[in-house]
Amino acid sequence: MALLAGLAVTGAFAETISGTVTKIIDGDTLVVRDAAKKRHTVRLAEIDAPEPKQPFYAESGRSLAELCHRKAATVEWSVRDEGQRYIGYVTCAGKDANGEQLKRGMAWASPKGTRPTSALYELETYARLRRIGLWADDQPVAPWEFAARK
Repeated sequence: MALLAGLAVTGAFAETISGTVTKIIDGDTLVVRDAAKKRHTVRLAEIDAPEPKQPFYAESGRSLAELCHRKAATVEWSVRDEGQRYIGYVTCAGKDANGEQLKRGMAWASPKGTRPTSALYELETYARLRRIGLWADDQPVAPWEFAARK
């Protein structure tokens, strides 16, 4: 199912970065070093992981590290944010990192960047119904709501 989620959305992406994940910044951001040794900071598209000082912040980062750190990665992207991070769909050692973070309950499907019909919502619902990860909390607060409260 996670693979289908990745395939459904990557078709519109124009560029690919391939390399090795050298650093995990948090639960939805990592660094990929390509064959030319150039470093690319990548934000996983359509998901939003807990912010610092939020419950499950550290766990989310550890989950992404388990999926991707020091592994071969491919990033399908077409957009960069204001900070010049690449926004894309990341596959690490053959696994859909964006979808897997949702399925593990380590991130939310971002309503700002996710189409209402996206299969990523199904992965979030899978974790939510089973109270996996951050969904074990009785009242999890989405990162965009947490940031707005500051």
